[in-house]
Amino acid sequence: MKRISLVAGCLAALLLAPAAEARSRYEAQITRTTYGIPHIAADSWQGVGYGVAYAYAEDNLCLLAEEFATVAGDRSRHFGPKATAVLGFQEVDNLSSDVFFRAMIDLPALRAGFAGQGRETRGLAQGYVAGYNRFLKDAGPDGIPAECRGKPWVRPISLDDVLRLTEKQMLLASSLALAPGIANASPPGTATKQVAQALPRPGELGLGSNGWAFGGDATADGRGLVIGNPHFPWNGPSRFWQLHVTGPDGYDVMGVGIAGTPIPTLGFNRDVAWTHTVTAARHFTLHALVLDPADPTRYMLDGQSIAMEPRTVSVPMPDGVPDVTRTLYSTRFGPVFVAPDSGVIWSATAAYAMQDANRNNGRAIETWLRIGQARNVGEIKAAVSDTLGIPWVNTIASDRHGDALHADITAVPNVSAQLIAACSTPLSPLFASLATLLDGSRSECDWQTAEGTPEPGLMPASDQAATIVRDYLTNSNDSYWLSNPRLPHPQLSPVLGKHAAALSLRTRSNFTETEALLAAGKVDHARAKAMAFANKSLAADMTIEPLLALCAGAAEPAETIARGCAALRGWDRRYETDSRGAQVFRALWAKIGQRGDLWQVAFDPADPVNTPRDLATEGSTGEQLLAALGEAVAELDAAAITLDAPWGEVQRWTANGEAIPIHGGPGTAGVLNYQDARPAPGGGLVPVHGTSYIQIVGFDADGPVADAILSYSQSTDPASPHFADQTRAYAVKQWHRLPFDPEDIAAQTIADSKRIAE
Repeated sequence: MKRISLVAGCLAALLLAPAAEARSRYEAQITRTTYGIPHIAADSWQGVGYGVAYAYAEDNLCLLAEEFATVAGDRSRHFGPKATAVLGFQEVDNLSSDVFFRAMIDLPALRAGFAGQGRETRGLAQGYVAGYNRFLKDAGPDGIPAECRGKPWVRPISLDDVLRLTEKQMLLASSLALAPGIANASPPGTATKQVAQALPRPGELGLGSNGWAFGGDATADGRGLVIGNPHFPWNGPSRFWQLHVTGPDGYDVMGVGIAGTPIPTLGFNRDVAWTHTVTAARHFTLHALVLDPADPTRYMLDGQSIAMEPRTVSVPMPDGVPDVTRTLYSTRFGPVFVAPDSGVIWSATAAYAMQDANRNNGRAIETWLRIGQARNVGEIKAAVSDTLGIPWVNTIASDRHGDALHADITAVPNVSAQLIAACSTPLSPLFASLATLLDGSRSECDWQTAEGTPEPGLMPASDQAATIVRDYLTNSNDSYWLSNPRLPHPQLSPVLGKHAAALSLRTRSNFTETEALLAAGKVDHARAKAMAFANKSLAADMTIEPLLALCAGAAEPAETIARGCAALRGWDRRYETDSRGAQVFRALWAKIGQRGDLWQVAFDPADPVNTPRDLATEGSTGEQLLAALGEAVAELDAAAITLDAPWGEVQRWTANGEAIPIHGGPGTAGVLNYQDARPAPGGGLVPVHGTSYIQIVGFDADGPVADAILSYSQSTDPASPHFADQTRAYAVKQWHRLPFDPEDIAAQTIADSKRIAE
């Protein structure tokens, strides 16, 4: 009888165990500190994803819900086909967006890849789904923010939604840039309307950032220090959001992520700090196809006619309008695309395909998990090298031991200089500044396979750039070639970026200011803060004096030119909120900055920081510069922008009717604290892209010491107290010492902790 009871008890335990496990499968505690920063604690990876999604939805539900509609290809139904979506860093019409996602998201492949990922990554994604849905349940219809309350696109999600969103993030700097060209590619003779689309030129995607890693030889305390200054949009799904995660396996990381990321992707732990900058490497290749004369949906490969793979998708329309159906075509090299404004068309004899190294890249979260668990920069280098999961950014890091790392190691095509030369076409030189164009009629021109890479066709880390020093390394989106002007990197494949080529003014400003900083002494938090927000313009320092000399030498300048000269004469050459005349130089530089005859001294690879230089002002060139100044003044007059108004009255962020002055200026003018601003509806300028999350992280004997500001604040909900609080802090350069240890978290806690479980 006892044995029967024992067996029955065991059976009952076995039967009840799944139910008990299900009840506690998701559990997290959320504690909010100053500026609404959530600290999520969980003892499982499912719990981490659960808590992060819940907290993110509390701050940005409408934004995230709209993202799920976007990646599901459902925008036309809910917002109309002619309205626009933000895809990566550009606006795209909803119909093109929907066609792109419905055709390009390969759910079977994503599901298969997900099944092969580690338990940590799977748990995070599963928890994220549960946490988002739990928030919707807790909020109820009346708890949804006013901006999206009652909207049908605010709905519970599934794992597929998270997989789609993750895939979108991987493609931000590659396929998404050509989304309209992919969505509107059709064989000659079909009725699909060709939308305006050009191949993106360098710098046009709005991708940017500055990052510094100082080693122990450069810092006041002999430990590492990181300055992170990513430049990301002020609106839309690529906004950063601060969080601190304490999870299983000793995971304890604070930093930021963007919509849908279940852990910090940029930040710090007790031993390392890291930041990212968008790399100059190319994560895709273009392939010139020779078509079968008998059928433009077949292409010739090694002398054989190969059928393209068609995929027909239907996009639901609003108000009972019939669905729009499109058929897109793919090749072994990827989808066919068009860019009519760049001369890329699908004719009866030729077409172009795009092959993307980040399609179905499910390795990124594993990479960031390993970075977050690293104890030194060597382990960070190993994480990015082993997984090749970082999609499109450099990794810049320092550790408490005083080592500094710059790793330009990402998922890039394994395409050598030799292969590029052997597989070029007559059109390849015309594309060279925009993309790598290979011969699509020969299979030998496909990506090469190397041993040891997680996916065939990826370039191994050993062929990419990584440097560890105890001095400093930095990047402002130029190539791997220079991350310290005294340590030029040997030349690598052209797909990784240009070598021994002219640097951007922002990169030159970075090196100039960093070298000046170190010449004055060792780096500490205070001096790092001053450099990050100095708001100096290298272009102004290089050109204002000769421009003023031109002004003085002009016999009878036009009234607009005279006023422009007066404004430049009174400007302090910075983009502080109280700087007067900054708007004049901004408008002028937009007109003259790309002139081929601007400088007297040409670029010299042996002196890349100081060349090109010396403004050319003789003869007709000087006359044209003054004329451009007059045109700039006329444009400001037309926009009702006073020439000597304080910069903070011109560049403003409006939150619930409050105008907040924003410092920082154009990166093209060599301003490190970059703010890309556009005309505001009510006049003046509004930032749309630039300095976002700024962190300065060092270490003491106990752990990290971090100061930070999130320029546009945590929440996109106008009703939230954290809609503009950090924006006001940014406006006055008020840094925030981030709470990492339990006692600091307790001291900054602003509300009772919330425990959620199911």
